[in-house]
Amino acid sequence: MHRRIRHLALAAALLPLTACSAAATDDPWTLDPSITVWADESRAAALEELGALYTAETGVTVDVVGRDNETIRDDFTAAADRGDGPDVLVGAHDWLGELVVAGRVLAIELPDPAAFVPVAVEAMAYDSVTYGVPLSTENVALVRNDALVSTTPARFDELLAQGDELVRRGAADYPVLVQQTEGASDPYHLYPLQTSFGAPVFATHEDGSYSDQLALGGDAGHAFADYLAVLGEKGVLSPAITADVAKAAFLAGRSPYIVTGPWNTGEFLDAGLQISVLPVPSAGPLPSQPFVGVQGAFVNSGSLRPTESVDFVTRFLTTPEAQVALYEDSGRAPALRAAVEQITDDAVVRGFSAAGADGAPMPSIPQMAVVWTYWGGSEHLVISRSGDAHQLWDDLVTSISSAIAAGAVDQ
Repeated sequence: MHRRIRHLALAAALLPLTACSAAATDDPWTLDPSITVWADESRAAALEELGALYTAETGVTVDVVGRDNETIRDDFTAAADRGDGPDVLVGAHDWLGELVVAGRVLAIELPDPAAFVPVAVEAMAYDSVTYGVPLSTENVALVRNDALVSTTPARFDELLAQGDELVRRGAADYPVLVQQTEGASDPYHLYPLQTSFGAPVFATHEDGSYSDQLALGGDAGHAFADYLAVLGEKGVLSPAITADVAKAAFLAGRSPYIVTGPWNTGEFLDAGLQISVLPVPSAGPLPSQPFVGVQGAFVNSGSLRPTESVDFVTRFLTTPEAQVALYEDSGRAPALRAAVEQITDDAVVRGFSAAGADGAPMPSIPQMAVVWTYWGGSEHLVISRSGDAHQLWDDLVTSISSAIAAGAVDQ
């Protein structure tokens, strides 16, 4: 949609929703109030438009500052410590562990949690308390080249057999592409397979929030390790298949499938590929669950205008119109169900949303940093068959447990 047309449509849709905000209260906005929002550059333009509409209805100026996504969290931390940080920060949910422990963000209340994709609500909570408004979701899925295959089996082994048949006939070079890293595997892209064996990284509480108890060990972990070893022996997983190699091979039509995220599908479509986005089939007895990253809006605990800031994020950014506008700028699936339903002409984004709907939020607890330290290297050893798969996996669990017990956790 053309940005000017979208702006007018947003104005028509959003202004009636909140026309009574400042006029209907005995506690009007103070003279010339303003709030500052920091966001990465992919969302800044849409937030500027939304901020202008919010200003028009409330009189509260919204200053949006586009920041480098690589440094925005550290910049926010430094600014918050100085007392001159933004009122609102838009960023990844897995920052919550650091932000909450340091007391830098306010707890908030979502107006209607059931209106969001469940995994997005789970991601915005830390110790069962909600600290952010979900804006968008992102996860890996199975991307299919529809020119090579038109149906996809429900099991990963069957998918491999289908791909192997194409390789045997000379119609493909790889049955499926799953990127790896030399010496460190790629646990993020393999996580849907791991969870299908019932070996998530951490156990969860009844409300879905993460505990700090490891859950990737035991028989379930051994079963997954055995499967990794088999995939390594077959050459399905190889350190030679890096992210760039996997993307190039799929673009060249050399595989019917690739496990990847929305960051690559734009290139596939630009190259003229006809693709479908599907959930990663299970390899174990349970449904596969990819990690889901959620972008959200957090309110600085040091904000001088917490009331206005909370109102902006909890009321104004939780409408379908606002979340569709953010999707149009960022290309990421909205976190709000009604917004996803409005994206009827983008099967790719809807596919990623469906594939991640029952996914697992990326853990935001501080202990996750320790997991990353050991996880990929241990998986590489299993895949390269550098020892007994069960023992190597047990060594991984022991290393993580020992590091956590020793206090090697970023607080």
